[in-house]
Amino acid sequence: MTPPARLQRLVCAPAKRIADRLLSGIRMRQHLREARRILDTPPIMARQDGVVLLSMIGSRVLLPYLVAIKSFHHHLGMGRIVLIDDGTLTAADRAILDHHCGSPEIVPIATLDTGACPRGGTWERLLMLLDRRARDYVIQLDSDTVTIGDVPEIRAAIAANRNFILLGDPASEAVGIQSLPDFVAWKYPGGPIPAPAHMQALIESRYGDYPDAARHRYVRASSGFAGFARGGPGDRAEATTFSRHAEHLVGQPVWWRWGSEQVTSNFLLANEPGSRLLPYARYYNYWLQPASDDARFIHFVGTHRYSDQSYIRATRRAIDTLTAAARRSPA
Repeated sequence: MTPPARLQRLVCAPAKRIADRLLSGIRMRQHLREARRILDTPPIMARQDGVVLLSMIGSRVLLPYLVAIKSFHHHLGMGRIVLIDDGTLTAADRAILDHHCGSPEIVPIATLDTGACPRGGTWERLLMLLDRRARDYVIQLDSDTVTIGDVPEIRAAIAANRNFILLGDPASEAVGIQSLPDFVAWKYPGGPIPAPAHMQALIESRYGDYPDAARHRYVRASSGFAGFARGGPGDRAEATTFSRHAEHLVGQPVWWRWGSEQVTSNFLLANEPGSRLLPYARYYNYWLQPASDDARFIHFVGTHRYSDQSYIRATRRAIDTLTAAARRSPA
């Protein structure tokens, strides 16, 4: 590339970033207009069947959350809803949730104690989930997810009382759950990643120094959708132990960054016997890949949530499915 061409790229890069932000803002507003149609669909009929659908939400994601929970509950056909209020839900929001979500239990985030673990970064959600799994099968569901098809793997995991795991990418499906040393050799063959870097890379690349590393396992996954079996061995004490060791490996300022909760969730699920990996062609994170013909569940991660029209199209499809089902139901 000639110097003038390189210069042109440098000049154009800021303009492209500005254009991308503007387009993302437009798509976000388009998505919210589409998502508002969820208010015209019938309310969820909550079920006292030992399955809890847990999410942490705020006023800003109310409409996307209703799409996420209604589409998932429709295809699963199980569960009651428990919510953590991030502190921003209004009285009007609560009235909408009460009507559409079967009078869910709503827990203020300020009432949740994280003990020796980090505060914030969705740690409150993980620790509450671990407490609740003592008596229920608990599914963590993010508000930026859309279910567009039947979910037999989820029902099978619940019936067998086994955890399920949403993998981070196709490469993780190829290698599966690995011992900590094997994971490091596969993902970080060059050794520990130096700072500054993303918290996840900093801790994962140092797993070889975790106490009794060969006895522990890990898989790169997403905590945005995860199933925790009732009465499973992983509890608040297990999470606290992992957090303490991880903090020792990277230091508190790094460990308390956003992302440590997801790493902990992955570690806990990977080390419990019988955890099931969801097939990535059916359950996946959206990284701008072509849509799978057999897609059932899509997690629209923040990186590419509004990079194109995919989130809007999936939301439209989910709401259309709910609307059609309501028309078929007897009055």
